[in-house]
Amino acid sequence: MKHLAVIALLTLALPFASVAQNKKAQDQAAIKKMCGCYEVTFNFAETFEYSGDSTYVPSETKHDKGLEWVQLVEDDKNKISMQHLLIVGPPAHPYIVKHWRQDWEYENTDLYEFNHDNKWTYVSLPKSDVKGQWTQKVFQVDDSPRYEGTATWVHVDGKSYWESTTSAPLPRREYTKRSDYNVTVRSNRHQIVENGWIHDQDNDKVIREDGKEDVLLAQEKGYNTYVKVADSKCKAAQDYWKTNAPKWAIVRAKWDDVFARHKNLELEEKVDNKVLYKYLFDEEKYQTAEEINPLIESFVK
Repeated sequence: MKHLAVIALLTLALPFASVAQNKKAQDQAAIKKMCGCYEVTFNFAETFEYSGDSTYVPSETKHDKGLEWVQLVEDDKNKISMQHLLIVGPPAHPYIVKHWRQDWEYENTDLYEFNHDNKWTYVSLPKSDVKGQWTQKVFQVDDSPRYEGTATWVHVDGKSYWESTTSAPLPRREYTKRSDYNVTVRSNRHQIVENGWIHDQDNDKVIREDGKEDVLLAQEKGYNTYVKVADSKCKAAQDYWKTNAPKWAIVRAKWDDVFARHKNLELEEKVDNKVLYKYLFDEEKYQTAEEINPLIESFVK
């Protein structure tokens, strides 16, 4: 009788396991739909300000566009990694800019949450908190950390989307011009649509200091569209990746070693008056682990 009860329980559990696997497969398919060649628009507008200062100057509204190849780097059962590559310049002589990278990890419990001023806090979450969720880990152009958030992919009414709120450093378009705030609290929504995908953002510009409550300076709207075009339009980026993939695999492996320490992380902004990506973007130097590993380590405080 005991054996029959066990069999009955297992039989009941099978449909639930099947549903979970089907849901995970849906998630994986949605994530990988972000790969390919896209005409991209980048749109940002400051919406509200709370400074209380009559001399406050809001950020200018930004409209930009470009051609971007999203390269599938890793496709494992619990991890999908994608590298964004911008194609700039005239079509006859394109130049490739290694852009941001996004990794998606299933039921991940280890996060590096951005604190402020080049500091990330290591957080270990209970497995129960991330059941069925995917962590999106976003990295800078030099594969150093940027921001991470965990949430559930939603598939309903023919829509597939994922949304999460997390702290992040200032985007490049801001930190080269603004120093009156030091954290962007980003609400990110990635939605798959018929002709590509949308990166929808509602961001808070925040002043953060140790031991004090955050001060909200202003808010902004971000709306970036990725419209699918023929992969052949992004051949220059595909060729770039074939040549440079081994180097960036070494860079990612070194950062993985740093993250595996599971300690709070603080990074130098510059070493010898030079930022990390300017070292790594050198097309002749920093091609081997012997060159790359000590360089990255020199930026870790």
